[in-house]
Amino acid sequence: MSPDKLRYQANQIATFFASQPESEQIEGVADHINKFWDPRMRAQLFEISDESTEGFAPMVVAALGKIRRPEKASAAK
Repeated sequence: MSPDKLRYQANQIATFFASQPESEQIEGVADHINKFWDPRMRAQLFEISDESTEGFAPMVVAALGKIRRPEKASAAK
């Protein structure tokens, strides 16, 4: 998936949760991404956000610490 498309999708999730009570917003974004994004999408999210969080909604940036970071595949022996 292109980085722009992934940012767009993450920001759309944040837009939805912006209508929720403030205490539930960040947890809601993280929970949604943990439940519905496959490990490859979450890995790409971290690849992009580790370089720069530019373009991500503040709520997505705040949720990064609660999103499960996929384990890197171990190198072949």
